[in-house]
Amino acid sequence: MKKQKSTLNKTILLLPGEKKLYTQRLIKLENKSSISDISNKTINQDFYKAADFLPSNFVDLLIIDPPYNIYKNFNSNVYKSKGVDEYASWFDEIIIKLKPILKAEASIYVCSDWFTSISIATVLQKHFKIRNRITWEREKGRGAKSNWKNSSEDIWFCTVSNKYHFNSEKVKLLKKVIAPYRDENGIPKDWKFENGTNYRLTFPSNLWNDISVPFWSMPENTEHPTQKPEKLIAKLIIASSKKGDYVFDPFAGSGTTLVTAKKLGRNYTGIELDKEYACITEKRLNNCKFGDEIQGYEHGFFWERNTHPFRIKPGNSAK
Repeated sequence: MKKQKSTLNKTILLLPGEKKLYTQRLIKLENKSSISDISNKTINQDFYKAADFLPSNFVDLLIIDPPYNIYKNFNSNVYKSKGVDEYASWFDEIIIKLKPILKAEASIYVCSDWFTSISIATVLQKHFKIRNRITWEREKGRGAKSNWKNSSEDIWFCTVSNKYHFNSEKVKLLKKVIAPYRDENGIPKDWKFENGTNYRLTFPSNLWNDISVPFWSMPENTEHPTQKPEKLIAKLIIASSKKGDYVFDPFAGSGTTLVTAKKLGRNYTGIELDKEYACITEKRLNNCKFGDEIQGYEHGFFWERNTHPFRIKPGNSAK
């Protein structure tokens, strides 16, 4: 007997007939395209074939989540690990294809794990200005008996030039204050009290421990094996783009970058080879009409993991 899915399981799946419906929304590029041809679309095609037909100089923010240098089964496609230098050469070809689509003031974020970072950093420093490496805690993961458990991933932050957009004020983290300090007059020092909580708004660092990896009871969850959280991508988009800017993802997977860009009022395009995942992307984009919530981001602030958001009173800014 087929196991029944829990009523609390919110994983996004394609229902009977939906694949045909959403396939009609996918596009393939066979000739040089204009921005209007691809704007707010999912391209269901091999990256190398589609890249040659993309417009030039139209991307404000490039988010790349390539297959990591490990064995992984992506539904209809299997990626096999390579040597460090071989992976670097493979990734270098991708960057060469993508550079012409970037604006002069564009920013680039590249996701990786620790091992893939060895190759990625070598390539990025050849083509861009590396600004930082973000490390985020991935609380999921299997234990290891002969090594340390892998519980983190990297995101490399780069820019095309020294002129770029970055708004740290928009990506502050609302944190609980465990041991609040008061001055000699009893006035809170660098924190506030509201809704029964001591808190402060902190500037974003390059170490993130507030991210939850999508799981079965989260409405953004899919069956993609390496799905990124909307909250994680939202930080990148809000910090490094403005409303109306253009966000591009050449390995869209189940569409987290595109969905998050849409929710945040950006234009977007993504390329995804697997039709099933591309259709899931279109279903998620369609679902945005029912709400643009991003778990962990409310009232204009990012929240610590497993905390309950509350609205800060108008004019009550924490520092």
